[in-house]
Amino acid sequence: MGQIRVGTCSWTDRALVGSGWYPPGRRDAEGRLRHYAERFPVVEVDASYYALPGERNSRLWAERTPDGFVFDVKAFSLLTGHPTRQAVMPGGLPAEHRDPAVLDAVWARFAAGIEPLREAGRLGSVLFQFPPWFRPGQRAEAFLRDCAERTAGWPVAVEFRHPSWWEPEQTEATAGLLAGHGMAAVAVDMTQTLASSVPPVTPVTSPGLSVVRFHGRSTAWGTGSKEDRFRYAYDEDELAEWLPRVRRLAERTEQVHVLFNNCCGDAAVRGAETMTRLLDRDGLAVRRPVPRQTTFAREGADTA
Repeated sequence: MGQIRVGTCSWTDRALVGSGWYPPGRRDAEGRLRHYAERFPVVEVDASYYALPGERNSRLWAERTPDGFVFDVKAFSLLTGHPTRQAVMPGGLPAEHRDPAVLDAVWARFAAGIEPLREAGRLGSVLFQFPPWFRPGQRAEAFLRDCAERTAGWPVAVEFRHPSWWEPEQTEATAGLLAGHGMAAVAVDMTQTLASSVPPVTPVTSPGLSVVRFHGRSTAWGTGSKEDRFRYAYDEDELAEWLPRVRRLAERTEQVHVLFNNCCGDAAVRGAETMTRLLDRDGLAVRRPVPRQTTFAREGADTA
C-alpha cells in the first residue's frame, strides 16, 4: 500500500494569509512555511507558474521544512503553452513558446530554480497543467514527448484541462501515452455541470506517483473571477466519495498526493484537514508531518 500525502496548492495565497489560519508571530515568509509544514507533509508551489522559481527561494524552502516534506512545483506557464507576461520573462527574452532558443533558455532557468529542492530530496513532482485548448492529437503528443525528454529523471505529473483526454473512447490511449513517458496522471475533482468539466477518472500511469487535485465544485469555473472559481468548501460527504478511489490509487502506486486547490480563505486547509482525518479513519497509510529537530538561523526575507 502506497503512502498518501495530503496538502494544499498554496501556502502563500493572500486569502489564506488573511483568513487568520496563521497565528500571530508566524505570518512572515519563514513563519508561514514552518507553520504549514508542521501540519501537512506536502504543498504545491503555484507561484512557479506565474514566474520562474529562483534557486535562493528553493534553498530556503528546503531549509525551513522538516526532513520528508516535499514540494510539488507547478511548471512555468510558457512551458505548458499558456500565455506568459513579458514582464516575468528572464533577461528580456520574448514570451514566445515556439522559439527553440527561448524555450531552451527558459527550461534551463526553470531547472536551475528547482535544483536545490531536487538536491535536498524535497521535489515531490513537477506539475504540468495544460491549457483547456490542449487536445489529443499529433501536436500534443509531440509537445509531451519534448517535455518528457527535458524532464528526464524528474517526477512529473500531468493535468489535462480539456475533457476529451479522459472520455471513454480516449482514456486508454491517454493513459498509455503518459505511461510511455513515465508521467503520472492527475485526477481532478470539480463541478460536473459544465461542458469543460473534466471527469473524475483515476488512471494510474506511473508506479511511483498518483496525484489528485480538488478544485472545488463552483459553477463559475472558467467564467468567473479567481475568487468565484475557487470559492467552495467541501463537506465531509463529498470528500468521503473519494476514499475508495484514493485507496485504489494507493494500492497501485508508491505515493499519492492529495492536494486542495479551492484556495479561498481557509477552505483548502480545512478540506485537507478533513481528508486527512477521513483517510486515517479508513485505515490508509497517511503520511504525517515530521517534527522539526533543528532550528535554523533566520535568513533574510524571501518572496514566498
